[in-house]
Amino acid sequence: MEDYFEIFRMNVKFYREQKKISQSLLAIGADCTNGLIGQIEAGTTKPSFDRIVNIANALGVHPADLFLRNASTTVSNTKNLLRTELLPQIEEFVERRL
Repeated sequence: MEDYFEIFRMNVKFYREQKKISQSLLAIGADCTNGLIGQIEAGTTKPSFDRIVNIANALGVHPADLFLRNASTTVSNTKNLLRTELLPQIEEFVERRL
């Protein structure tokens, strides 16, 4: 089984660095202390669900992206693919068969 906390803490750091914000700025946006962000990134403390949502909001990502990088984008892209590519093919298939 994967260590979801390890993935989570690495993704928090990844998105924080990608957005070029400090732990202090993330803490302000997530309404917590700078120390808590440092502890999360270091893997010494595990945040509550509400804190995870606050961190995701402060980073401008979906909470799922903190556990599976770009998860929300992948889901969105898959839905768009289904709508634009597969649905027309299914409708065409049904028309030919009926």
